Amino acid sequence: MTAFPVRRLRRLRQSPALRRLLAETDLSPRRLVLPVFVKEDIAEAQPIASMPGVHQYPLAQLAAVVDEAAEAGIGGIMLFGVPAVRDAVGSGATDPDGILNRAIAVAARAAAGRLTVQADLCLDEFTDHGHCGVLAADGSVDNDATLEVYARMALAQAEAGADILGLSGMMDGQVAACRAALDAAGRSDVVILAYSAKYASAFYGPFRDAVESTLTGDRRTYQLDAANGREGVQEALADIDEGADIVMVKPAGPYLDVLAEVAAVSSVPVWAYQVSGEYAMIEHAAAAGVIDRERAIGESILGIRRAGAEAILTYWAIEVAGWLREGRALA
Repeated sequence: MTAFPVRRLRRLRQSPALRRLLAETDLSPRRLVLPVFVKEDIAEAQPIASMPGVHQYPLAQLAAVVDEAAEAGIGGIMLFGVPAVRDAVGSGATDPDGILNRAIAVAARAAAGRLTVQADLCLDEFTDHGHCGVLAADGSVDNDATLEVYARMALAQAEAGADILGLSGMMDGQVAACRAALDAAGRSDVVILAYSAKYASAFYGPFRDAVESTLTGDRRTYQLDAANGREGVQEALADIDEGADIVMVKPAGPYLDVLAEVAAVSSVPVWAYQVSGEYAMIEHAAAAGVIDRERAIGESILGIRRAGAEAILTYWAIEVAGWLREGRALA
């Protein structure tokens, strides 16, 4: 590098036009995905207290949400179901009349190809114990019995019209089980998004309010330890070997190092989920007047994109898409 004063790095930062021209990281609405919660047996949208601005929607309002998302130009919506009744094996997850499968069908019709309809494929929202799988007699999560249910869920969600299945349960072999079931049923067209590096995180707290989780205890026997980065990369590579079309790192912000490492070695697209706790921290801090809300949102999402995420699940997807269309700087 040429020595100072000939080499002056600040030269390239001196105006908004120069900074815009030389920005290394770009973001566009198509790279954003909106998580959407659909609750059974409600008539109006209900606010989620721990996530200001986020709601549980009744099925009757879902088409309007899809329309707004499509008009914003974002890449997709990720659907989560909140059932009225739960049981030990999560029966509502495989029932064609279950709330999530009905929501998929409504969203697919409303989307009409304008954006992708994605569905969470996990049992935690449907079990009365709140775990992501079927329990064995000793109370542990039975990995292989759970795979059988996941395979049925994959077929039910594909039949309902989902474009992308978000496998978020962190069971060993879940990608292979769902891919085999889909292919055997002639549904090789359905995309599998593997939540590969999903960490046992405190940042999921508000999400559990959103889906009214019944979990007691934790998910540390199947979600990743926060101390482990290499293990997250191994999980992603294993899922790719099993046939995952896309791999995910979740949460995003606290695990940017893992995201960058996965992006560096992955042969498939890499996404990240900016989870409920990341969202809530910024919203509550901004409401307290201690940070600039818009700049903090933009900086957090740009950081995830810079680390290697090719798409980002974020509760700000529609709002940020609007900023991008207006040409506003994100940070």
